[in-house]
Amino acid sequence: MTTITMPQLGETVTEGTVAQWLKNVGDSVEKYEAFVEVSTDKVNAEVPAPVTGVIRELIVKEGETVPTGTPIAIIDEVGAETIPAPQGSASPSEAIAAAPHPSHAEANRQASDEPVPGGNLGISGASFLAPSTPARANGSAAPAPAGARVSPAVRRLAREHRVDVGSVRGTGDHGRVTANDILAAAKAGPSASVAATISADNVEYAAPKAGAAAARPSAYAQARPGSLIPLTQARKIIAQRMVDSKRTAPHAWTMVEVDVTNVWRWRVREKDAFEKAHGTKLTLLPFFIRAVVESLAVFPLMNSSFTDEGIRVHRDVNIGLAIAAGGNLIVPVIRNAERLSVRGLALAAGALIEKARSGKLGADDLAGGTFTVNNTGANGSILSAPILVPGQTGIVTTEAVVKRPVVRDDDAITIRSIMNVCLSLDHRVVDGAVASGFLSDLRARLEAMGPSGTL
Repeated sequence: MTTITMPQLGETVTEGTVAQWLKNVGDSVEKYEAFVEVSTDKVNAEVPAPVTGVIRELIVKEGETVPTGTPIAIIDEVGAETIPAPQGSASPSEAIAAAPHPSHAEANRQASDEPVPGGNLGISGASFLAPSTPARANGSAAPAPAGARVSPAVRRLAREHRVDVGSVRGTGDHGRVTANDILAAAKAGPSASVAATISADNVEYAAPKAGAAAARPSAYAQARPGSLIPLTQARKIIAQRMVDSKRTAPHAWTMVEVDVTNVWRWRVREKDAFEKAHGTKLTLLPFFIRAVVESLAVFPLMNSSFTDEGIRVHRDVNIGLAIAAGGNLIVPVIRNAERLSVRGLALAAGALIEKARSGKLGADDLAGGTFTVNNTGANGSILSAPILVPGQTGIVTTEAVVKRPVVRDDDAITIRSIMNVCLSLDHRVVDGAVASGFLSDLRARLEAMGPSGTL
């Protein structure tokens, strides 16, 4: 008799939930065959049987959460040497099987017989047992071999988080994708999936340097009338994420006009010295991001995510910057933007934009965004309704700054620099009152910025 306990799937994990029993009482189970699916706040994984035998008892019910080390099932071992118990009955938790871990090849054979759809990456059914694969020279994990298999549990996890398993680079044995990899990809958001596939698609979106050979552009970047452009994996992911966002999040939209005359003058006063000191142009964007960050502190619901468990209000403010690069839409992230000054935001944004244009963004640059800023005005747009980044509640745009005649309170007419600010929002999370309050606060902060400020 072998008593199976709730495994500890992670150093800080203290409990687990029996998500689904894959075997019933009386069923036979092979050694290393998955017999239960366990979920924690960090991972979702199938647990392999340490012995060959018959399921005698399922102690914990599906959906029940118990501490790690708690007995969850009993297997009557078949065809193995019986080890006599020591004098005095051992407690169930002391009767944990001491079977050796399977070899990598053996564990891989226990994965489900479902192939990865359209990809060359796989997920091991016993992925939490496999050591991390050595990283490549560029720090990325090697892809799994062709024909790899995906367990039903991890496939379901990928579906729940809308992650394309074929686009995830695995950290498991031989590059296999683990449940942790799926969760990391989900947390990173759609941009990380796109970044992971740009290289695989061989889409060169880097601008060639002076004197260098021109990079091979994608067909998307050089569309020709009458041609059929094949869909790259990156473009497929972008398309799917956009459809998912519009289908799952009820989008609402609103806009305000902002008088940016004074902040524009502040930028003009600082821009030459800033560029000379840092080698980066000073645009209106970092001033805008700073105001956004301050407004998010007043309206924290705008910096949150809708989940099945509830509305998760994020502690950090990680601002995504929507950037079009060589036919792909990517959203690199300024982490902990609330800690940065206008100067710090300008340098962080400049670094990310340069990395995007040179094709050097990594998954870390694209993970964890909580709110997105889109500088549509750079192309002359004066009004736009952007699609939300999946998992975020808001995306705000800076439109083109134009000079307009404005009637003052004393009825005098003056010329001011005006910019439209547009906001798309997830109506499941916030209503009009919160959204309009956020935009009004943002407008007030931008209009209060002036030439007397310091970067």
